[in-house]
Amino acid sequence: MAKTIQGKFDVKLAPQDAGNDIEKEALVGRMTIDKRFHGGLDATSKGQMLAVRTTVTGSAGYVALERVTGSLERRKGSFYLQHSGKMNRGEASLDLTVVADSGSEELTGLRGKMTIEITGGQHFYTFEYELPDAG
Repeated sequence: MAKTIQGKFDVKLAPQDAGNDIEKEALVGRMTIDKRFHGGLDATSKGQMLAVRTTVTGSAGYVALERVTGSLERRKGSFYLQHSGKMNRGEASLDLTVVADSGSEELTGLRGKMTIEITGGQHFYTFEYELPDAG
């Protein structure tokens, strides 16, 4: 049965130099992700993002992977989140899911998806997940 938790998170994004000629030619930006989650997900994360903006205002795309380490409602371990975000002339969509079979320790078997909302400069998450019962 799926559970849902909500909380806040802090995020720091740091631009990185383009790693190779393909990234430079394609105008792909690279950033590191450093997050601190609060609430039912008490964790930190580290990750990488690739992003591109088009010449049309409000259109862009990004992909990212981040490793989340800490506790999920007091169950310790880590897992990976995979992002796929799009902006189509100002209309945003984001697919943010747990990578299959990436949960470790007490988070083994974790499945789920997350939504993010930014209000007044604050970042909030809603995490809907399923986790096998602790045997």
